Amino acid sequence: MSDLDDVRWNDEAREKIVSDADRVLREAVSSVAHDFAGGTWEDAYRSLNERLKDRFIDYEPGPDVRKYAEKIADGAYA
Repeated sequence: MSDLDDVRWNDEAREKIVSDADRVLREAVSSVAHDFAGGTWEDAYRSLNERLKDRFIDYEPGPDVRKYAEKIADGAYA
């Protein structure tokens, strides 16, 4: 019987997965920054989570999402 711990994506596939995830995050940040110019970080945070939750398996918001929400509220991506 084989050990399933050895089953994993190869490095090229892993790099593509991370690249795709980064693109989805950038698109969400850009869209929310446009929609919530001048809004609160809480509103931006809520909107980012709404846009991201269905794009990832087992999505859980982390500190990065809040960091980008705060930057959106500060007008960093205007």
